[in-house]
Amino acid sequence: MGSADSQPSRVRTWLRRIVRVTIAIVVVLAAAGAIYENISEARDRRFNPMPGKIVDVGGRNMHIYCVGQGSPRVILESGLGDSYTSWRKVQPQIAKSTRVCSYDRAGLGYSDPSFEPRTSNVIAEQLHALLQAAGVSPPYILVGHSMGGFDVRLFASLYRKEVAGMVLVDASHPEQETRFPAQLKKMEGGWQREAEFLEYTMPFGIPRLLGVCDESPPARAADCNWHSAREQVFEMKSFSTSAAAAGATGSLGDLPLIVLSHDPDKPSSDFPPDLAKTVNQTWEQMQEDLRHLSTRGTQTVVKNTSHYIQLDQPDAVIEAVRRVVDQVPQGPSAATTH
Repeated sequence: MGSADSQPSRVRTWLRRIVRVTIAIVVVLAAAGAIYENISEARDRRFNPMPGKIVDVGGRNMHIYCVGQGSPRVILESGLGDSYTSWRKVQPQIAKSTRVCSYDRAGLGYSDPSFEPRTSNVIAEQLHALLQAAGVSPPYILVGHSMGGFDVRLFASLYRKEVAGMVLVDASHPEQETRFPAQLKKMEGGWQREAEFLEYTMPFGIPRLLGVCDESPPARAADCNWHSAREQVFEMKSFSTSAAAAGATGSLGDLPLIVLSHDPDKPSSDFPPDLAKTVNQTWEQMQEDLRHLSTRGTQTVVKNTSHYIQLDQPDAVIEAVRRVVDQVPQGPSAATTH
C-alpha cells in the first residue's frame, strides 16, 4: 500500500518542481530581456541625440524639431504610428527655403503619452497647442502622410484662417474601410494583432531581438520603445473615428492643394497579386477624390514609389511643398520668423 500511494505523490512532487523551474526560467528571461531593452534604448538615445526641443504643452512634454527661416511655416504630420523621423529625407531640403517643423505626436518618439482619445480631432488640437507653445506662428503649409492626412484636414477645419496650403502624401481616404475589398479588412485585423504583439513584448526586448526595429539609428532611437508601440495600437483602434471626422470636414475651398500618390504599378509584398491590383485601383480612385477637396487641387502619381513617398522619392515631396509655398502671398506678417 505504501509503495502504491507514494508513486502518485512522487509524480506530483516532480510536476511541482517542473512548474517552479519553468516559472523561474520565465522570470529570469523576462528580467534579462527588460534589462537588455532598457540598456539598448539608453544606448540608442545616447549616440543619436534628439534634435529640436521639448516643449511643455499643458503639463505634457512634446517634441518639436524646426529648422530654416521664413514664412509660411511648413508643418510635417507623420502617418499612423510614425515619429518625426519619417521626414528625415525631406525636412533638411525644405529648410533651405522656409521654416519647417516635424514633431512627435503624444505617445510617440520623444513626446509624453496622452490620456485623451487618439483621434485626429484631438491630435489636431494638440498640434495647434504645441505650435503656439513653441512660438511657431501661422500661416502654415500642412503636409500629411497616410493617416496624417486626416490630422491635417481636421487642423484646417478647426483653424482655417491659419492654413495657407496643404500637401497630402499618399494620404488616407475617409471611406477606404468601406471601399476596400473585404479580404483586406481581415488582413487589417492581423496587422493590429501584430502591433499588439509588439506592444506587449517591447518591454522585454523581443522586437529588438527579432530585428523589427528600424535600421536607421535615429529612427530606432525615437521609435523602438514601449510607449511608441502602444500609441500605434491606440491610433489603429481610433482609425474609424478619425476617418469619419475627416470626412465630415468637407471642402477646402480654394486652398492650394497638391496630392501625391504612390505608383500603382510598383509591386507590394503586403498583398497577394490579385488583391494588390484591386487595392491599387481603389486607392487611385480615392486619391483622385482627394484632389477635388480644393478647386485648386492637383494630383501627381510618383513613379517607383511605395506608400512612403517621402522616403522613396523625397524630391517629389520637396518639390510639391515648394510649389505650394510659392502660391502663398508674402507680406510683412508672413515673413516674421520664430
